Amino acid sequence: MGAQLRVYKRRIRSVTATKKITKAMEMIAASRVVKAQRKVAASTPYAQELTRAVTAVGIGSNTKHPLTTQAETVVRSAVLLLSSDRGLAGAFNSNAIKVAERLTERLEAEGKQVDTYIVGRRGLAHYNFRERTVVESWSGFTDQPSYADAKKVAAPLIEAIEKDTAEGGVDELHIVFTEFVSMMTQTALDDRLLPLSLEDVAKEAAPQGEILPLYDFEPSAEDVLDALLPRYVESRIYNALLQSAASKHAATRRAMKSATDNAGDLITSLSRLANAARQAEITQEISEIVGGSAALADATAGSDR
Repeated sequence: MGAQLRVYKRRIRSVTATKKITKAMEMIAASRVVKAQRKVAASTPYAQELTRAVTAVGIGSNTKHPLTTQAETVVRSAVLLLSSDRGLAGAFNSNAIKVAERLTERLEAEGKQVDTYIVGRRGLAHYNFRERTVVESWSGFTDQPSYADAKKVAAPLIEAIEKDTAEGGVDELHIVFTEFVSMMTQTALDDRLLPLSLEDVAKEAAPQGEILPLYDFEPSAEDVLDALLPRYVESRIYNALLQSAASKHAATRRAMKSATDNAGDLITSLSRLANAARQAEITQEISEIVGGSAALADATAGSDR
């Protein structure tokens, strides 16, 4: 029994140490998700207004531009997957990867070639393990992305959208990221960044029947769209990076809280087993003492006779 009690005590110490780690990670994630929420709230209006400006230019002119004009035949599509560099976030990465794979399957079923771009070590590891081609990847900033990181990610995508498909360019750009809805809800979704669906964006920009303003363009609407293209892609990618970062921290907080609670339950169960083992050991010792005392008494009584 003594050996079993030592095993229980050793396991309790091990689980207690793990509980301290998960509790610390839960608190860190909780503090980070608040900061990430503030960044999302600060960046979203800029991305929305920039999208509104692009929509106004596209609707107010007849210029054919990669930003607003759908190719007659889409040959190649680019898919940007946003994952995280670290795990311990529940189903955060797996949900985003599943959405990206479904999107890729759908595009390939439509006869399109798919170029995959990935942000985050987890997504890259998934694709490398399955020996799938990744055009370009980035890592090291998923927890706290900056606008400079968004520009770095957007640069090759903008270059690809501006090239002809015969030269390795793409006709459309999709992004897969995790939208932060609340501390308990994060939704992995895909969105087409380019070309813009002007009608859909116009409805979103003016939900109450507001009429978009008309503009005169100098020198031309095409030059305006050329200037807005990188800003639009960068701002949308930056907002998606922030959404994914906030979602990852929320998922980590929830996963670590669950791990901490489970560790507490396991400690309680092990403590009960340890108490039972200690009581059994004490009972056995008492039984041995009583038995020894009785035997000694019997031996003494026999000698007296």
